[in-house]
Amino acid sequence: MSGFGDATAVKQVGEGRYEIVLDGGYAIGEALNGGYLMAVMARAAVDASPHAHPISTAANFHRVTKAGPAEVVVESRKAGRTAAASLVSLVQDGRSVVDALITTGTLDAAAEPDWAGEGPPAMPPLEECTDFRPPSGGGFADQVDMRFDRSTMGWLDGRPSGRPEVRGWFRHHGDEPLDAYSLALAVDALPPVVLNLDAQGWAPTVELTWHMRAVPAQGWLAVHGTGRLLADGWFDEEVEVWDSADRLVAQSRQIARVPRTRG
Repeated sequence: MSGFGDATAVKQVGEGRYEIVLDGGYAIGEALNGGYLMAVMARAAVDASPHAHPISTAANFHRVTKAGPAEVVVESRKAGRTAAASLVSLVQDGRSVVDALITTGTLDAAAEPDWAGEGPPAMPPLEECTDFRPPSGGGFADQVDMRFDRSTMGWLDGRPSGRPEVRGWFRHHGDEPLDAYSLALAVDALPPVVLNLDAQGWAPTVELTWHMRAVPAQGWLAVHGTGRLLADGWFDEEVEVWDSADRLVAQSRQIARVPRTRG
């Protein structure tokens, strides 16, 4: 497997039970990235399913998940010819840290859309975008290669745009191959869109639902994040992921918290 594949690989230890040592390389601070955790859980769900892809994931994040040993428990709810559904729990230190309802199916990589709406939003070319790494380095920023649309990164210079949006290009560090689990990572890879509303600090996700829409072509993914409402310490974030063939390959929506102290 690739580095990302190794970091998300689960070992079956019983019926519907898997073990993994969660990789601290996907942490932001002490907390592991939610997209990384969803990729781990999706691998277990697919392994326990007759189907090849995580079509829909609805995840609830209960508490901070840290690097180290964990267990994934998969409880089948349905196993059909077209789709299967499982309740999947990520357990650490004897407590469930993430629960997700994951629906699996099998997508045809060669399938063409029967209908599609507008194409991807405009993105600056790679050479006009900027990368962003925290001053300390390490962690999640070293596992992914991201280049951001400068017009959506004004918050870095204390000039938030006032629009809840962030856009960027995404791939694994070292240009490792993309797969279904890469999409789980990509939908939660952007800085929180609320940073452009001058809401500073850690923004923990409470619930995130994402859908895999197609098998991604290799190359850079374009990731577009927007929001609709910030109110009473809660904000929403919607993300679309487009592949190098300009196909919509993933969509997500999450509800998250922001600190009440504003920057």
